[in-house]
Amino acid sequence: MKSTIQTVCVCGAGTMGSGIAQVIASAGYHTILYELNNKVLEKAQTSIFKNINTLIEKGKLAESLKDTIKTQLHFTNKIEDCVANVVIEAIVEKMEMKTKLFYQLTTTNNDQTIFASNTSSLSITALANTIKNPGRVAGIHFFNPAPLMKLVEIVRGEQTTDEILATLNAFIKSLGKTPVLSKDAPGFIVNRVARPYYIEALRMAEEGIPLEVIDRLLESKGFKMGPFRLMDLIGNDINYAVSCSVYEQLEKPERLKPSFIQEQRVVSGELGKKTGKGYYTY
Repeated sequence: MKSTIQTVCVCGAGTMGSGIAQVIASAGYHTILYELNNKVLEKAQTSIFKNINTLIEKGKLAESLKDTIKTQLHFTNKIEDCVANVVIEAIVEKMEMKTKLFYQLTTTNNDQTIFASNTSSLSITALANTIKNPGRVAGIHFFNPAPLMKLVEIVRGEQTTDEILATLNAFIKSLGKTPVLSKDAPGFIVNRVARPYYIEALRMAEEGIPLEVIDRLLESKGFKMGPFRLMDLIGNDINYAVSCSVYEQLEKPERLKPSFIQEQRVVSGELGKKTGKGYYTY
């Protein structure tokens, strides 16, 4: 695999993008992490090496790999540095911004570069149709936190080639992850299944049931995190955007209507752990 893929570029240095970059660098690939905002890029660099130190302290990562990972990682705010065999975008969940980024990246990369989106719900086919050679575009959907979660959805757009899928499948396995192939459908597999977990919990909160109680009850039944703690971890802006996307694409079924409670959190900037406040205060 490494003879085919030598360099991977991750665009977007938020929680998800920095986590993906950490995973890829830890697997031995030369990794470029691109972010236009210098403060976000600096925060990502600090976060990645803090996470690595934690893994070393817990005995989950050999200390000898720390310097190797540092060597493999390159942080940049210059899009012209984003030249790689695989480009993974992990920016804001807005189609127009993703297509604009991919269009820019086609000018700095060759026709063999694979373009992948970490979108949670947007159409890979629609994204691919905006650039040259749409057959080289696919979805690679990691889950938060990327260094810990094993599952990765590989999403096939209508024009994604078998060769690209096979290459990405082998690549994801080389990261120590478990790839699952999904067709290009609203929410793919996991986010389609997970919508009721969030939406029904929000409906109960709308009816006056304390969110702490909802979380505690679901955690007592085996869920690792209750829906509100999980939404705070993911980011309420991201979770709400996915809920809206799936709702719109499925022609607005009442059972999947996004909640005004989460909309209020987003409007107020209470996005969860990344802002210090969401459903809970951090």
